[in-house]
Amino acid sequence: MSSPALIWFRRDLRLHDLPTLLSAADAAEDAVAVFVLDDRLLRPGPRTTFLMRCLRALDDDLEGRLLVVRGDPVTVIPRLAGEVGAGSVHVSADHAPYGTRRDRAVEDALGDVPLVRTGSPYAVSPGRVLKGDGSPYRVFTPFRKAWLEHGWRPPARTRASTVTWIDPDGVRGRTAIPADEAGLEVALPPAGEAAARKRWRQFRDDGLDRYDSDRDRPDLDGTSRLSPYLKFGCLHPRTLLHDLRDRSDPGATTLRSELCWRDFYADVLHHRPDTARRNYNDRFDGIRYDTGPDADRNFTAWQQGRTGFPIVDAGMRQLLAEGWMHNRVRMIVASFLTKDLHLPWWWGAQHFMDHLVDGDLASNQHGWQWTAGCGTDAAPYFRVFNPTTQGEKFDPKGDYVRRWVPELRGISGKGVHRPPTGSSSNGAPQGYPDPIVDHAQERQVALARYGEISPGR
Repeated sequence: MSSPALIWFRRDLRLHDLPTLLSAADAAEDAVAVFVLDDRLLRPGPRTTFLMRCLRALDDDLEGRLLVVRGDPVTVIPRLAGEVGAGSVHVSADHAPYGTRRDRAVEDALGDVPLVRTGSPYAVSPGRVLKGDGSPYRVFTPFRKAWLEHGWRPPARTRASTVTWIDPDGVRGRTAIPADEAGLEVALPPAGEAAARKRWRQFRDDGLDRYDSDRDRPDLDGTSRLSPYLKFGCLHPRTLLHDLRDRSDPGATTLRSELCWRDFYADVLHHRPDTARRNYNDRFDGIRYDTGPDADRNFTAWQQGRTGFPIVDAGMRQLLAEGWMHNRVRMIVASFLTKDLHLPWWWGAQHFMDHLVDGDLASNQHGWQWTAGCGTDAAPYFRVFNPTTQGEKFDPKGDYVRRWVPELRGISGKGVHRPPTGSSSNGAPQGYPDPIVDHAQERQVALARYGEISPGR
């Protein structure tokens, strides 16, 4: 009998369209499924709770045969491979900075047992789409053109029965999947592959036709809500792209573009891992930020959704309540933090990563840098979002704000974006703060500081 394969799940928590299963089936008759609880990646919050629910769903799909262990993968995976007599270890490739270092270390520690990388969490793996001279793209639009020309493989025809799963009872170190975090009051989506596939079918059949026009409206259910599932690989973007293969309507075209943004940012981080923490455009290393007690106080108000700017506060409260925020509102609150409050983008990026159930390092860090003006293909720094007019444009009836800011529910229509200020005798809503800054004034401050690092502008 051949030695079994060890299939190490990470960001690929599914059994359909999983090329790793095919590579394992080619190498062995039997396989052991394992997930390693790596404390360097598991922080308290909604994302970890959602991950554990996805693991429970995967374990159910495997009829209880998912081996869950805790520890450093560099020591755990080689130990498990030796204990079960694995002839090979199979993974989806990880291109993020930590994952790349970890996998190299695991590969070295495995010795003669090969670490076989098949596929990745992306439609086109980072590093595949390059310019004619072999250098990476720095701008999205030409990357998208090359990405479309490159194309992607069709979905892998896999399911639970693609391999024969070995029951891991008796393997040392096996632990139960941790329970939900106590006291976490966040409304998370249903977890697991079946939920992901159901959500995709619903959106494809009932929402995609309106996606191009509705996706910027936070008051409407116009987005796919697939990002948590894509984050943990409960659904692969290749599956979506395959279903869109015969569609060229605006909704399908826009969704393809959004999936391309995800691949683009992963590619950027792959080539420039330093940009997880640093400005992509190092000219912005010299920009001045506010410091001191006022800066700390303003940051806390932003985190809590108490800035006095209704669309900003609605978004920040949605983040705390759902572990998710509408993408248009993510841009508005990011612009407000960096250009109205003059605070570092990485403060906001870390807050998002602490709370987002779909928090993805590449998309999050580079999305923040896009808004802050220091990233690839960035919005010009002098394009400062006006939070009030943004609210009026994208939440025209005020329904989004009223949902998340109950203090303003007594104000009808889009007037909710310009609530009265001062005392309640002036009609100001009780319990809602006055604006903590003057947007017009802070816009000028932001432009002046930009001028200090751009003398030729």
